Amino acid sequence: MRTETPRPFINTIKSLCRMCYTCVRECPAKAIRIIDGQAAVIPERCIACGNCVKVCSQGAKRWVSSLEELESLLKSGKPTAACIAPSFPAEFVEYPAEVLVGMLRKLGFKYVTEVAFGAELVAEKYRKLFDEVNGHRYISTCCPAIIGYVERYYPNLLDSLAPIVSPMVAMARVLHKLHGSELKIVFIGPCVAKKAEAVSQKVPGEVDVVLTFTELREYFEMKGVMPGSVTSSDFDPPFGSTGNLFPISHGMLQTAGIQEDLIAADVVSTEGRSNFIEALREFAEGNLDVKLLEVLCCQGCIMGPGMSNSDPLFRKRSSVSRYTRKRLQELDTKSCEKDLEKHSDINLHRCFSSYDQRIRTPDRKELEEILIRMGKKSVQDELNCGACGYDTCVEHAIAIYEGLAESEMCLPYTIDRLKETVGELAISHDQLANAQEALMQSEKLASMGQLAAGVAHEVNNPLAVVLMYAHILLEECPEGSPMREDLKTIVKEADRCKKIVAGLLNFARKNRLMRQPRDIKELVSQALKILPAPPNVLVKTLHNIEDPEVLIDGDQMLQVLTNLISNAFQAMDKGGVLTIETSGDDEKVELRVSDTGHGIAPDNIKKIFEPFFTTKSLGKGVGLGLAVTYGIVKMHRGEIVVESNADPSVG
Repeated sequence: MRTETPRPFINTIKSLCRMCYTCVRECPAKAIRIIDGQAAVIPERCIACGNCVKVCSQGAKRWVSSLEELESLLKSGKPTAACIAPSFPAEFVEYPAEVLVGMLRKLGFKYVTEVAFGAELVAEKYRKLFDEVNGHRYISTCCPAIIGYVERYYPNLLDSLAPIVSPMVAMARVLHKLHGSELKIVFIGPCVAKKAEAVSQKVPGEVDVVLTFTELREYFEMKGVMPGSVTSSDFDPPFGSTGNLFPISHGMLQTAGIQEDLIAADVVSTEGRSNFIEALREFAEGNLDVKLLEVLCCQGCIMGPGMSNSDPLFRKRSSVSRYTRKRLQELDTKSCEKDLEKHSDINLHRCFSSYDQRIRTPDRKELEEILIRMGKKSVQDELNCGACGYDTCVEHAIAIYEGLAESEMCLPYTIDRLKETVGELAISHDQLANAQEALMQSEKLASMGQLAAGVAHEVNNPLAVVLMYAHILLEECPEGSPMREDLKTIVKEADRCKKIVAGLLNFARKNRLMRQPRDIKELVSQALKILPAPPNVLVKTLHNIEDPEVLIDGDQMLQVLTNLISNAFQAMDKGGVLTIETSGDDEKVELRVSDTGHGIAPDNIKKIFEPFFTTKSLGKGVGLGLAVTYGIVKMHRGEIVVESNADPSVG
């Protein structure tokens, strides 16, 4: 069991994270936790493969830089060796290897060596392991990300990990043998996981600093080391030859002389995020019955996250193959074989430890509760779209159970929530608009009421005098007098003015509701008795309400009905049909008054509740009826809606 505290090798820059969940989707270890929409790397689960760094288009994922450690090491004055990974020809394509070596020497490295030699030592160990006939199955351990994955998620396969160090550690041991244990080793390559391998307790003190090729380029720029300002130089021995093939697919097998025979099926080689996970799963289940599973986390080391060169895969393969051919032509084969023989006694053994990070699967009940919270109430709701970063909705739910994910990461669920919110906002907006309109109407009515009250009080007294004397004069005027008709007209119009003033005062006074249980059907009948229908108008009443008893101010609601019925009769001067309908439930009552009159023009519909607005001819109305009606309905906390058609062609 591992005891050391895990170090974070990849961090998230929160200000750049845009909640796309690409890192969650591409992380083979599911080592990304989403908290409040922000992605954070979990050091305990992270295998430092750097895949999240490669796929993050916003640059929100970055590995921990080792440049400060390198600077401190080179300034210490201690002898330091640079070990270059065999993938360098795919990175530094703009100048030959000899120039790169010269640039490294100018930085202060005493030795510059190829890890390819260590790769050949490792390949020889694999060949011997493969040739052993003991029935044991092995997983290659050249890739530190694969080791980290097995230790965390397949600890039952620890015995299947080949007990052989990586080429990096093998080369470090060769250099320590040649130049002493005081030599400081700096590995330079395309792999972020090498940073984790270098600090592992299983290979302690072998490598002091690990740089990616990207970091090396940055350091060259910091120090002003340019290709044209250095003296070209070859690598320090021992030299690598076929070991330069290690960073490409099947490279280790070719270096070791192991054939992947499709008939014998005793060797399988695969690489890439999806493939290596599937291969390990099949290997663990016993479905992949092979002697050796050669597996890489990336599509070969040449596609590692520490590569700054964006050339496509096969162009990089060609660069490595071309360099390997060149080295084979230049090097003395016998000398290389002697070096391999000379260092064949180096201990290349290593061991591994369990660091179990497997997620406990919740029981079905717990899982269903989480799925329901995500809006997945049935299997049909589980779309498995992958937008959350997990392959299935169930995997997402398990991650939520473990605190690694959030329900909001589910895109269909979030869209449904947004639709609901938009709908609620639309309703709220309509309610606010209605409330604003009602407030404006109320303020308008209040202002007009104050004005009407003032005018009515000022007019009422002189009007009473005029009306009184007009009646006196009419009574005293003899029959047949030519003045009698004029006096009748004065009395009639004065009475009309009195009614108008009374209406103004009624409109202006502050009404209070006296709510009492009333039968809405009886209220309709009472209103129709007060206002009998003209001979040419047919009246229909339709009651679709089970419980007609409502809590209202009967007198004021009767005024509403009489106002509406009166307007309907006046709109049907040529005859028609008046229909009064009642309906409702335990919460509300709807009263609908409709007629077949001439209708209201669209431009006038918004104005009909304004005080003193009327479409009637002079002397037929003062425009207060509907304004008063509106106020009474609103005091009952109700709504009044107008629907009208003034176009005869429509019907």
